[in-house]
This record gives sequence, structure tokens and C-alpha cells, in this order.
Amino acid sequence: MDELVVRTEVYADPETVYEFLLDFQGYAHYSEYLREVRTLAGDGGPGTRYALTFAWWKLTYTARSEVTGVDPPVRIDWEITKDIDAGGCWRVTPIEDGDAEPTKCEVALEVEFDPGSASSDALDLPRLVSFDWVLKKAVPLIRGEAERVVERAVRDLEGSTRDVDLEVYVDSDRI
Repeated sequence: MDELVVRTEVYADPETVYEFLLDFQGYAHYSEYLREVRTLAGDGGPGTRYALTFAWWKLTYTARSEVTGVDPPVRIDWEITKDIDAGGCWRVTPIEDGDAEPTKCEVALEVEFDPGSASSDALDLPRLVSFDWVLKKAVPLIRGEAERVVERAVRDLEGSTRDVDLEVYVDSDRI
């Protein structure tokens, strides 16, 4: 499994951050490639299923995901349920600052995936375009997209734009 973790500090309380991250439909505002998120079933808790429509180059693909666990206000677990072995979580860790309630937290997007498990039948590829070529081009985009999503989410959570200091961990030769 390949792994990618993007983390940063957010100047907002953990409950606000958690509720923000639980709104999967809002993710389309943060990603260059995510066009739409539709709720298929559920209310955001475990068992909630989503259809996430991505578009890149000449390809459009709808991933199916499911929330597999929640631990408010610190964790949301999810997995992709078809075409690729992938999953991850949003982790919210309060940062204590004296005696006051935490108004800052660390937010981490953690993703694990196996590019080799991707189903070539999932895409309607143009003639003369191989699935391996698509994987070689698409997988490196994952790191930049994860960073962009976290930066844009921080902007909306804090209500202003700032330079976001991201810590990025990658366990992969492909991204």
C-alpha cells in the first residue's frame, strides 16, 4: 500500500473543524479534479455512502466511498468501495494552549491506496491509450491535489488566506 499524509495547524476549535470535514459534499470546492459529490445514503455517520465524480484530461470517473467510522470530534474514517483498494481518514488533534478551550488543532488527511488494485474496466479509455499510461500520469497528481485540498480547507475554516505550513509524508515511489 502506498501512503500519503498531509497535516497542518488550523486556527479553529476541533468541533468546528470536525463538522467542516464531515461535509463531504463540500469537498468539490477544494479539488481541481473533483466535480461533484452526491450522497447516496446516510447522514454523514458510519455507513454513509457517496459518489465522487472526478474529471481529468479526457477522463471522467465516479468513485464510490463510504464512511466507515467516526469519533467526534477527532476522526472520520472512509474507504473507496469499488475499483481500487483505498481508504483513509481525517484526523483532528486539539492543541492545548494554557487553560482555555483549544482554539487550534492539527488536521491530517491520511490516505492509503494500492495503485496495482485499480480496475482497468473502470474507465472508458480513448483508443490507443493504455490503462498503465493513465496510472503513471494520474498517481503523481495525488500529492499536489491533497496539498491543495488541505490549503483551501484551511482558508475557509479560518476565514482568510495565509501561507499554510504543510507537513507531507509519502511512502511511495510513485507520488
